[in-house]
Amino acid sequence: MERLIRSTQELLWERGYVGTSPKAIQRAADAGQGSMYHHFSGKAQLAKAAIERSGAELREAAEGQFASPGTATERITHYLERDREVLRGCRIGRLTADPDVMADPELRAPVDETFRWLRGRLAEIVAEGKRKGEYPSSLDPDQIAATIAAVLQGGYVLARAANSDEPFELAVQGLIQLLTEASA
Repeated sequence: MERLIRSTQELLWERGYVGTSPKAIQRAADAGQGSMYHHFSGKAQLAKAAIERSGAELREAAEGQFASPGTATERITHYLERDREVLRGCRIGRLTADPDVMADPELRAPVDETFRWLRGRLAEIVAEGKRKGEYPSSLDPDQIAATIAAVLQGGYVLARAANSDEPFELAVQGLIQLLTEASA
């Protein structure tokens, strides 16, 4: 079951939902059709498990930076600068461009849940920074959190279009500069 989920995560990231056929999953997982259908009723149920797993892994990795010691800006900076496979895009973010995932409420739900968590957690950190006097009282934590998420996702898109990490890095460093200046 683990190999099936992992293989589906990778295939969804690379090919999207339509390009992730049951045969491709079975081949990548080195599993037979009987094994796949023993654990999952079909491709949609397996894809949902894979998307949920990708979301959980994103949350776990992000929380590592968010829960670390330091100011709000330092913690957000650690999150923004962590190692990423920029040209592959975000495992969760890429799914938003997949019409089949977005059209299916069951598949879209874990994508939405992951981004809601991310924005909520970022807003908490920004609000904490405001309470501690790091950021001006006029800063809206929800708006800043949405901006951070949007800059990251947009950075992935720009990088993929240019086939270079540079646009992503520029966006991230520009955002860090804005956060640093807001905290001065």
